[in-house]
Amino acid sequence: MKVILEARDVRYRYPRGREAIKGISFHMRRGEKIALVGPNGAGKSTLLQMFNGMIRPTSGAMLFDNTPIQYDTTSLRQLRKRVGYVLQNPDRQIIAPTVYQDVAFGPANLGYDEQTVRQAVALALRQVGLEGFERRPPHQLSGGEKKRVSIAGVLAMDPDVLVFDEPTSGLDPSGSEDLMELLDELNHDGKTVIISTHDVELAYPWADRAILILDGRILQEDVPDVAFGNSDHIRMAHLSVPTLLELSQELGRRGFTQPERKPRSVLDMIHIIENLLHGSCRNPAPGTISVCNVDEEATSSLSAWVKTRPGLAVGAMGTRAKQRASQEQLTLEFTYGVIDKCILRALRGQDSLILTTGSMVGRVAVRVEAYCRESGNIISVVSMSTAEQPPVTGLMDEEVRQNDHPH
Repeated sequence: MKVILEARDVRYRYPRGREAIKGISFHMRRGEKIALVGPNGAGKSTLLQMFNGMIRPTSGAMLFDNTPIQYDTTSLRQLRKRVGYVLQNPDRQIIAPTVYQDVAFGPANLGYDEQTVRQAVALALRQVGLEGFERRPPHQLSGGEKKRVSIAGVLAMDPDVLVFDEPTSGLDPSGSEDLMELLDELNHDGKTVIISTHDVELAYPWADRAILILDGRILQEDVPDVAFGNSDHIRMAHLSVPTLLELSQELGRRGFTQPERKPRSVLDMIHIIENLLHGSCRNPAPGTISVCNVDEEATSSLSAWVKTRPGLAVGAMGTRAKQRASQEQLTLEFTYGVIDKCILRALRGQDSLILTTGSMVGRVAVRVEAYCRESGNIISVVSMSTAEQPPVTGLMDEEVRQNDHPH
């Protein structure tokens, strides 16, 4: 993939203060999910602010799209259109008296005409699940809703890169899961997503690459199981090994053969355990995973279809899918990690339904296909509208797979 952001030996010293960044070099590729991980005070936020020119390195160079960042007003204006920055505290980012005015601020400042601004705001609010919130005063919103308003304000300018400083700060576990699901959805739609966090359990299953930072320097940069698997670096950074990775390491220490690809989810761990048991578990015939595209399926058919299948577990991927479930008063059993949880359910011989949007439909098929290819299991994925027809084992139709582009 093409490099979109690059740092070349960047350093930064605060005026009359400490040196916060001490010679950092890295590159980030278009379409990646990157987690900057380190303890408080490691320099994560300072580094993030260099990505869209909020801070200028004391020395070294930041590049965007293979071009050194320029710090004149015109150049920064263009850069910040392409690199959107979401602050940790949404109250510091939301400045207007209504949601519409706040989300419209960016595109209006870029000189868009009124109709284009309206379209940009409508699309951004739809992406974050806040349709109908246009006239709401931001101070009346919940913390999670405020976070989504601040994200919408960035999305309205249609950036290539989204940068989040501690995105789940101040959110409860359910709100955190919803937000990370939104980041996955935005990444799947083509955005490069970069987050800073000290939460290894959050970063480990989510990121394509993790960059461990301590005292203004990079300790390690690699895929998460390698980056978080170095116990010396983890201790130095005052972090902990992710639970699944620690369990895998302990099984290895006890002499159990471990796969090269370390577990990133409960599903991965179950697959390892089943292999260790050498088939001593007797699994029933697998269940079926049905998929509903909420952008296409009629309202009446969805609720009626679910009612005819007692015991069916329903999961929702994406904000619009969760809204649709709420509108139809469907009880959601899965709201995060939906595909893997439905695969686990299928392995127990039980059926499930995944509600998702058109752009995410193919992701279900690709993930199940990859699992079946690796594990040798057979799981059927079918469209809800064709669930009564003979399914295609582990796959959906060829057109869906060709239209999908997972990261």
